[in-house]
Amino acid sequence: MDQESIHEIDDDSLARHRLRLWLQMLKAVRFVEGSLRERLRSGYDTTLPRFDVLAALHAEPAGMKMSELSQHLVVSNGNVTGVVDRLVSEGLAERQNLATDRRAFLVRITDKGRTLMDEMTVEHLRWIDEMFHNVSEADAARGISIMLDVRQKAAK
Repeated sequence: MDQESIHEIDDDSLARHRLRLWLQMLKAVRFVEGSLRERLRSGYDTTLPRFDVLAALHAEPAGMKMSELSQHLVVSNGNVTGVVDRLVSEGLAERQNLATDRRAFLVRITDKGRTLMDEMTVEHLRWIDEMFHNVSEADAARGISIMLDVRQKAAK
């Protein structure tokens, strides 16, 4: 490993506090994600990855290339392909070959998928609001700011 890439801990106490922050963030995400997974399964017989793909397609009515969809969801093309295959087989999404690149295709949400996603989006908002009902607007804004800082500073 390159010596310049090794981070030196200046303040052990602060480093441990940052570790506790990370562990609490992870626990919070796992709690919310687990609850969403269960609610999607029991309420809509669907999964979080399927919801995420439909949400991305719902936001882009013109459709997305598979590579764009993978990039947007921050997952591999292979992971998205299986989900898209199932959504297409259920009539919730459709594929269209691109005239400019015969190997690529565009994925779009169907009317059936849009109707389902319209309903799930309302429920999703309600579920999140319920889970975070004790979080004030100021705390939510502060949390968003911290998460943005973590992502921006970690990318450097």
